[in-house]
Amino acid sequence: MAGAQATVRGWVVHLRSSGKIAFIVMRDGTGLLQVVLVKSQVSPETWERFSQLTLETCLSVTGEVRSEPRAPGGFELGLRDLEVLGSSPIDYPIQPKEHGIDFLLDHRHLWLRSPRQVAILRIRHEIAQAIHDFFYARGFVHIDTPILTAAIGERSGLFQTEYFDEGVAYLAQTGQLYGEAAAAALGCIYTFGPTFRAEKSKTRRHLTEFWMIEPEMAFYDTHDSMRLQEDMLAHIVRRVLERRRPELQVLERDVAALERVRTPFPRIEYSDAVSILQTKGSAIQWGEDLGAEDESLLVEGHETPVFVCNYPKQAKAFYMKENPADPRTVLCDDCLAPEGYGEIIGGSQREDDHDKLVERIREEGLPLDAYGWYLDLRKYGTFVHSGYGLGLERTVAWICGTPHIRECAAFPRMMHRLRP
Repeated sequence: MAGAQATVRGWVVHLRSSGKIAFIVMRDGTGLLQVVLVKSQVSPETWERFSQLTLETCLSVTGEVRSEPRAPGGFELGLRDLEVLGSSPIDYPIQPKEHGIDFLLDHRHLWLRSPRQVAILRIRHEIAQAIHDFFYARGFVHIDTPILTAAIGERSGLFQTEYFDEGVAYLAQTGQLYGEAAAAALGCIYTFGPTFRAEKSKTRRHLTEFWMIEPEMAFYDTHDSMRLQEDMLAHIVRRVLERRRPELQVLERDVAALERVRTPFPRIEYSDAVSILQTKGSAIQWGEDLGAEDESLLVEGHETPVFVCNYPKQAKAFYMKENPADPRTVLCDDCLAPEGYGEIIGGSQREDDHDKLVERIREEGLPLDAYGWYLDLRKYGTFVHSGYGLGLERTVAWICGTPHIRECAAFPRMMHRLRP
């Protein structure tokens, strides 16, 4: 409130002085504050302390709050006292100039302080909270599933380690299999946690450690699941537009593109998708999974995400239910974000037939004994159920309009990036 006395602690973002009047722009984690010093109105010691300030010095300032429409947030602080809490050497690595991406990633612990990175992380937080709120409002139960497991859920690469006397353990690629067990107890659940893929991929869409949101729903078929997926994505987009417009502005995001996201999303059968892609010059053949370029071609002209449904069995995981209308395919969907951001959700109806699931596990060459508990779910009260996985960082990248997923995690883990 204008006229009030206030003390604010934070870090120096910008300094400027004309000799008689000086300005400090500082941040405290919630926003920016402009601080004004008039040499004739502060002690010589305070003015001297100001002259020693450098970028990222941590300080405490006390003064009078004043209305100032030109200042960040519409207010400024007329300084009376200044205390340095933590000095910062003049050679602070991240300067207001162009830096190479490798340099910035090497200094990720400091790069996080930049306005762009702060905006991305605030939007990521809003998306995560929106997801929790979405499922809570619908009666879903949040379940934590193991990170170390003996059973794998996907074909992609595995990180593995020796697990005491139990043999090899894997870092979880998915919490889905455990989520299915929880759904038989609780009806509708979701997991939200880290997953790991040891794929030697260096694309702008891949991390080796990423966060997945994986709902599992008892008595949902594949169509029920897709309706939930589109409702969730529409909810997330609305939430960010409602609460994080300042951050979207920092990122120079085209909010009009987000405002056009409406349900229902288009649904394209895999076989039709292949035909569409071939007419657009893709070399894809029926039976192959879609590549990144194929996904981008399919969403051309669409303003909302697009579902591609019912892929060939050999292109997908063993747990997906065979499509009764075409046994060559399984009841599944990939949700592709517009603007070329690719797959952000993969989902399916799960195979609930015990014998067919055993057959699929054997076809994949997986150790049957590792899935004994999973098969029990089909032995003791099997039920129709579906689920999906949303990649958090890919969703953040799409909503923020960032060109590379590496900016969408606080400390990204990639094929050649383990530090900091």
